[in-house]
Amino acid sequence: MKVSISVLLTFLFGYGLLAFSVQGFPVSDAIEEDKQALFDFIGNVSLSKYINWNVNTSVCFSWTGVICSGDHSRVIAVQLPRIGIRGPIPENTLSRLSALQVLSLSLNGISGEFPSDFGRLKNLTAIYLQFNNFSGSLPEEFTVWKNLTIVDLSNNGFSGSIPPSIGNLTHLTALNLANNSLSGLIPDLRNPSLQLLNFANNNLSGVVPESLRRFPNTAFLGNNVSFENATSPDQPDLPPEAQPVKKSGKLAESAVLAIVIGSVVVGFVLCAVLMIACFAKRDKNNKSVEMSTKKAERSVKKPVSGSPDEDNRLVFFEGGNFAFDLEDLLRASAEVLGKGMFGTTYKAALEDGITVVVKRLKEVSIGRREFEQQMEIVGRIKNEYVAELRAYYYSKDEKLMVYDYFSQGSVSSLLHGKRGEDRIPLDWETRLKIAVGAARGIAHIHSESGEKLVHGNIKASNIFLNPKGYGCVSDLGLATLVSPIAPPVMRAAGYQAPEVTDTRKASHPSDVYSFGVLLLELLTGKSPTHATGGEEVVHLIRWVHSVVREEWTAEVFDVELLRYPNIEEQMVEMLQIGMACVARMPEQRPKMPDVVKRVEGIRRDSSGTGNRLSSESSTSAPTPAGADIAGPSAVH
Repeated sequence: MKVSISVLLTFLFGYGLLAFSVQGFPVSDAIEEDKQALFDFIGNVSLSKYINWNVNTSVCFSWTGVICSGDHSRVIAVQLPRIGIRGPIPENTLSRLSALQVLSLSLNGISGEFPSDFGRLKNLTAIYLQFNNFSGSLPEEFTVWKNLTIVDLSNNGFSGSIPPSIGNLTHLTALNLANNSLSGLIPDLRNPSLQLLNFANNNLSGVVPESLRRFPNTAFLGNNVSFENATSPDQPDLPPEAQPVKKSGKLAESAVLAIVIGSVVVGFVLCAVLMIACFAKRDKNNKSVEMSTKKAERSVKKPVSGSPDEDNRLVFFEGGNFAFDLEDLLRASAEVLGKGMFGTTYKAALEDGITVVVKRLKEVSIGRREFEQQMEIVGRIKNEYVAELRAYYYSKDEKLMVYDYFSQGSVSSLLHGKRGEDRIPLDWETRLKIAVGAARGIAHIHSESGEKLVHGNIKASNIFLNPKGYGCVSDLGLATLVSPIAPPVMRAAGYQAPEVTDTRKASHPSDVYSFGVLLLELLTGKSPTHATGGEEVVHLIRWVHSVVREEWTAEVFDVELLRYPNIEEQMVEMLQIGMACVARMPEQRPKMPDVVKRVEGIRRDSSGTGNRLSSESSTSAPTPAGADIAGPSAVH
């Protein structure tokens, strides 16, 4: 009976019924099963690089290359490129990760056939096995992975034919089978979503199907294939005497000219391809690779110049789960997320499916030793309300910081972006969680390094939402790295305290001031500096002061919040906290631990009231009755 129960549980887990407890089998055991599967895998392969997989540590927070679901119940991604794996993939190891979505084992030395038990990985969306030593045939039934979007099996030793079942993958966007030993005809792949295709340098033959002729000829180079039209079924071959008579004269001359020009073009393309292939195989000291952008018809300057060496390498912090190097970062496609006082921020999508944020610093005023010391201080901060610094890079010309990518964007974009009919507004509960998380994060920062650590650049564009929906503070430690910024420029953002004349001399009270501006921003829905209808620039704090003096309390709050009932007192209390934080004199501002307690108190009081829309029209704005917001430290 025990055996049959075990088989039943395995079956249930394989089909994703993880939200329930079956026969006393707790949900939390699922992640332990995944952990054991990974441990069995790594314990049965040869490895040339150390990775920090320890059976006594958390697989979701400590293991290199492992990413878990938002609730940390399952492993959903394994990304282990370039770590020196040798030999075949052990049977019944990775295939036990039934929730796995992304598998990246590229640039290793894995041999043997494509694992037959990978058919159990029903949730795979992307598989990267390029640059290994796989052999044998490809899986016949790709349809077992119905959610696949990316397949890269290039630069291996796969042989046999390309399975037609690939054509049934309706979500497939990229297929790379280049540089293998595949033979036979190219199947007719009618995948409407397919955007990238590469079959180059195999042993394929025959005619390229009509459905694939939208891809460039380079996708089929190195094969014995042609692009001639196949005979149409309703137009049979004509006998020799019925063939059209060839024209002579100018037509023949133009045909010859076209052939000559075509030959030159093809020769040029072949040379270009060979040159690209040579450059692609250069070692990682190659300085010519640039980051490309995802923005249409627009190039983004790469965030790295120079090349890595023993002294100039990407430095990772212990406990991270990334497994890439500077060369991978150089090859990544990049998108500019924003430009600020301290540099430019990029979204970098690496080839193995990893997406990170790269901050490219400008005008760093300190030397290598001081820079590295500051990075070590910042890298030690481990808190769910502070965006963790994953890695950094220092060279004479470039200084980089690498963070996790937050897919929901910054609080600034969530609060101010796309205001209109199609906008999904931030409800009161979400804004409260942002305030609570950001307050906790800043308070934690202030408690570090003997209570001497300061953020120095608190603003809505540096606050993100963590997996639980709370505010998470990013860009820690930048203020002390860069050259001083002129006060007029520094003040333009509207977050800096009036006493701060040098960004490198920010303090705990100035961080409190900036947080107060953030609270007012969450309450009003207005930017710290914004233009009125007459294009006059209005400073948020001055505007709030003027409204409070005139007792137009309801006019202060964002119209998007006025649709929610029973939150007026909470908003007024939050307004009091914000006004106290932006007191003009630093000594009159509260300490961050006190701010945390007050904001958390509002959150407790808001339980069950903040997200329910009023049944009344949202156009009728409630006015808080008897609200006294001008306390002794509220207006200055």
